[in-house]
Amino acid sequence: MAAKISSVHKTQVDLTGLMTVLGQHLYSTPMVALRELVQNAHDSLVRRRIEDRGFDGEGQIRVTGDVAKGIVRIVDTGAGLTEKEIHSFLATVGVGYTRTLREKTDSEDLIGLFGLGFLSAFVLAEKVTLVTTSYQNPDQAWCYQSNDGRQYWVTEKPPRETVGTEVELVLREQYRHLAGTGMLDKILGRYCALIPDPIFIGDSQEPLNAIAPPWRKDPDAPLDHPVQYRKKCLAFASLFEQRFEPLCTMEVKPSGLSDARGLLWIQNGASYATSDNRNLSVFVRGMLLDDDARDMLPSWAGFVGGVIESNHLTPTASREDLQKNDVYRAVVEALKEALIDGMATVAKQESAAWRRVLSRHNEALLGASLCDPRLFSLLADDLQIPTSQGDLPVESLRHAGCLHVTLGSEGGFEEMLFRSLKVPVARGERYAVVPFLREWVSQRSGRLIEMGTAQGNQEMFTPGHLDEEAMEWLTRQLCDGELLVPARFAPVELPLVIVPDREAELKRRLEEDQADARISVSALKLARAFTAKVDGSVLSRLYLNLDCPAVVSLLEAYEAASPGAEAAARLLWSLKVVMASNREDSRLDLNKALSRLCEAAQTVAGNSPIK
Repeated sequence: MAAKISSVHKTQVDLTGLMTVLGQHLYSTPMVALRELVQNAHDSLVRRRIEDRGFDGEGQIRVTGDVAKGIVRIVDTGAGLTEKEIHSFLATVGVGYTRTLREKTDSEDLIGLFGLGFLSAFVLAEKVTLVTTSYQNPDQAWCYQSNDGRQYWVTEKPPRETVGTEVELVLREQYRHLAGTGMLDKILGRYCALIPDPIFIGDSQEPLNAIAPPWRKDPDAPLDHPVQYRKKCLAFASLFEQRFEPLCTMEVKPSGLSDARGLLWIQNGASYATSDNRNLSVFVRGMLLDDDARDMLPSWAGFVGGVIESNHLTPTASREDLQKNDVYRAVVEALKEALIDGMATVAKQESAAWRRVLSRHNEALLGASLCDPRLFSLLADDLQIPTSQGDLPVESLRHAGCLHVTLGSEGGFEEMLFRSLKVPVARGERYAVVPFLREWVSQRSGRLIEMGTAQGNQEMFTPGHLDEEAMEWLTRQLCDGELLVPARFAPVELPLVIVPDREAELKRRLEEDQADARISVSALKLARAFTAKVDGSVLSRLYLNLDCPAVVSLLEAYEAASPGAEAAARLLWSLKVVMASNREDSRLDLNKALSRLCEAAQTVAGNSPIK
């Protein structure tokens, strides 16, 4: 049969500037064009299964590349195109047969939607050639060629051996490296992992998408043993988790408006405070749409990864993001529920994995537990609290029905008090510790004493009394700017302790000029509304223990006008400074305090016989 003479046709849209939009704005990376072409091949296979009743062969897609020539070919055994369909769909921007077929059949296997996929080839290629044979006329083949997408040639060709389509891209110079087999495998292995039809790269006989997702269960296949299924899920999760090994997995199932299916997992990598390692890959009808959809996971889940697929999520025109509609919100809610329910299941059924989860993510879980009552119930008794005696469960912090927390940094003055009492004190400066303990005591019995606050100090120190003259003398002898407070407290062996006013410290920091640059305006207003009620004139208090024998002797010596009163006061002052040696305070002279202690030791040694 004589070949039909080529004729030139105009694409039915003004393409001026459109290629720039596609290349620089619509797609985040030009490599997405390869995904779009494989997507077209997949949809062609689906179309053939729907329309070609005599087709019973296995659909196949093969992608080959030649770096030296800068050529990539995508070959499929799909439905192919007639000459009319080339003009009507392939070369008409915004019109695609896939959308028409979906509307007619309501098929959820078709991916294409906007009719832009084929045009994306010109982002990568300086020349595109397509040879196709339709199942409707297997004895006829057509060749489409275009250099820029603005105009194209269609030529009749001799019949091909098989029905289907071959697309050849002559890549632009800057994209020639994409023709490498390794690069094609990497790109398409990422985008096409859930495509049900086998996709082959180069001459490989092993499809890159050979591993089926475990949630796609064959109803006729025997059920896996739970341990075997967990291993299968962990292996699949490892394909998507780039930074950490998955510790355990949790299945996502359809719920309400959400048709999402897939896996979530907890990462085997330590997380701290608000560190955010969330990652979620979202596939729509088998094609990767977004591999950084972290915002679909709860904000508290910074230690979670996942992969899901959906037929009902709606992509944007670039197919790299999702429309935030009712289905999207339903999927977000379903992911949260799957994560909470899944964590409870792991705690119940996988004790070894659960211990590792608690160990790796203790700090992050303290904050997470405050975001949902179910999480708090699940985690409250298992999480460790950082304390002056190491990390301990909350129950170990109880002392006479109270839990104590210091709001200062490690080694604060409060710590000396609790060391002498041999009671652990929680480190309230660490992430989520204070709100977690507040919630804990609100749900369980006990009281939380927050040291450094007015209420906390009232609970720790029973007020005492000294006359004005004694107060003035003791202030001169013992204080370096602290407010002297006579009190009675345990243990009686501790003569004094300095407790900074944490609320006053907060007020001072917020009132500094640089605070405006560090803190958001809204947060700063809320914080200043709180500290407006704080006096702020006293930054720290020196509590003097009137029950301590040393203090009792000091006061007796003072009242008797004994020469030893001032020496005893100097010793207590030195003790105060040494106890505060880890605090940066220019008013406290450690060398002076040590010198006084040495002088006192020398005096005692000189007046006491050595036995």
